[in-house]
Amino acid sequence: MAAHPTAAAMLPDGLRAALERALAQVNGIVLGKPHEVRLTFVALLAGGHVLIEDLPGLGKTTLAHALAATLGLEFQRVQFTSDLLPADVVGVSVFDPQARRFEFHPGPVFAQVLLADEINRAPPRTQSALLEAMAEHQVTVDGVTHTLPEPFFVIATQNPVDLSGTYPLPDSQLDRFLLRLALGYPNEQAERELLAGVDRRAMIAQLMPALGTDDVRAAQRAVNAIHASDALIAYVQALLTRSRRHPGVRVGLSPRAGLALLRAARAHAMLLGRVHVVPEDVQTLFLPVAAHRLVTDADAGSGAQLAKQILHAVPVD
Repeated sequence: MAAHPTAAAMLPDGLRAALERALAQVNGIVLGKPHEVRLTFVALLAGGHVLIEDLPGLGKTTLAHALAATLGLEFQRVQFTSDLLPADVVGVSVFDPQARRFEFHPGPVFAQVLLADEINRAPPRTQSALLEAMAEHQVTVDGVTHTLPEPFFVIATQNPVDLSGTYPLPDSQLDRFLLRLALGYPNEQAERELLAGVDRRAMIAQLMPALGTDDVRAAQRAVNAIHASDALIAYVQALLTRSRRHPGVRVGLSPRAGLALLRAARAHAMLLGRVHVVPEDVQTLFLPVAAHRLVTDADAGSGAQLAKQILHAVPVD
């Protein structure tokens, strides 16, 4: 019987090594968070977007900056504030008196990597300006549709919703994020290195890109070739079904959430050097994919708590 190809064989020459260098480079900036860094790469390679939620000062923006510098892609940052307008994000049409027509001036969303910093400090109308861009990779202004560059990757950060001056993201917006992550406090060793080391912002400015546009798009295509067996798909479907019947869940996971889980699991498998998805990939990704999509009863606990219960309730056949 012929041997199965390795994940490295499915990638163009040198891309496997470039991905490993990129991971190592970001981990050299964001200390003590290899799991969270890997999941951020998972979101990118799966063609999704990532929401990083945590308290201020824990490295959310540092992770986004380090990743953008490592990718070698066109990068823009938008600081979301209470007075930010949708046009400040997507762009605006301005009348040109000489040409006697309206000319579209693109906003910062026309980048390959967009850092939407503290997205929940902007009002809902401005938050929703990203909705079409994230879902369709295009924006429509004054009835004209404008295509965004590829790849298009949004890294959004937000503070916990109980902090003053924040607006909760609507469910429709949350659903556009493939993964939601929390960094948490660093461990003692990592924090000691941070306190004793050099300025991380200065280190980011000195980073050399480990990847480029063609590399990222090639890796995304390779993710689509990662195999998911019928049994694995049945396991994902069982998780979706359980989420719709689980006590305390008002709205369970949609088929779109299931597709998101499979895409993320494929990307995770590829990063670990496999050409097929195993249940451990799904289990690793289930909470980051599912927790922010579950609509729960007020007294039933958080989405993360219920997602853990759902995961434990579904056996692997």
